[in-house]
Amino acid sequence: MIIHDISRDTLTTPVYDGDPATEVNYLQRLGDMDECNLSAVSMSTHAGTHIDAPLHFWDEGSPVDDIRLNTFYGKCTVVTVEGILTGDDLDRMLPYCRRRLLIRGHGNTFLSHSAAIVLAESKVVLVGTDADSIAPPFDEARPHRELARAGIVVLENLDLEDIHDGEYDLCAFPVRLGGLEAAPCRAILLEMEKGLH
Repeated sequence: MIIHDISRDTLTTPVYDGDPATEVNYLQRLGDMDECNLSAVSMSTHAGTHIDAPLHFWDEGSPVDDIRLNTFYGKCTVVTVEGILTGDDLDRMLPYCRRRLLIRGHGNTFLSHSAAIVLAESKVVLVGTDADSIAPPFDEARPHRELARAGIVVLENLDLEDIHDGEYDLCAFPVRLGGLEAAPCRAILLEMEKGLH
C-alpha cells in the first residue's frame, strides 16, 4: 500500500484573496525556559487543504460536523483536465468516475455553473480540486451553491502535483468544528501496489 499525502501545509499555503492571514502565536517555548512548547493558531476555516460543507453557500445546508463520515472515505477518481469545465465535459467524464472526483488542473481548473448542475444530478458525493476554489473567480457563488443544494461536499486546495490519473481510496476527514461551514483536513490517497491484493 502506497500512501500519498495530498494536503498542503496550512501555515504556508497562501490564503484565498480577502481571507485573513494564518498566524501562529507562540505562548510558551522551552528555549525561553518555559515548561513546554505551546502555540495558538489564528486562521480561516478555509485555509490550506479544507472541506467546504454545504452550509458554506446555502443556509439550509449541513455544517461540516453533520456530514456522514463515509463521504470522506472511499473510492475516488483523479482526472487531469484544464480550463473551465462545462456540463458537456462532465457528461463525458462521469461515466468513468467514482462517487468521489478529484480534479487535477495545476490550480487552474474550475467548474462552470453548468458543470455543477451536472454534478448535482449525478451520484457524486464529493468533488475536490488542487485550486484554491472549485469555482472560477468571476462566478464563485453559483457553482458552489448548486453543489451545496445537492449536498455535495467540496475539497479544496489539494496537492495533486505528483498524482497520476486513476482510481484510489481517498481519506479526507475534516476537523470536527461543530456548526461551521468548513474545516481543515489531512487528505491522503491510498494506492494498492501493483501485484499486491
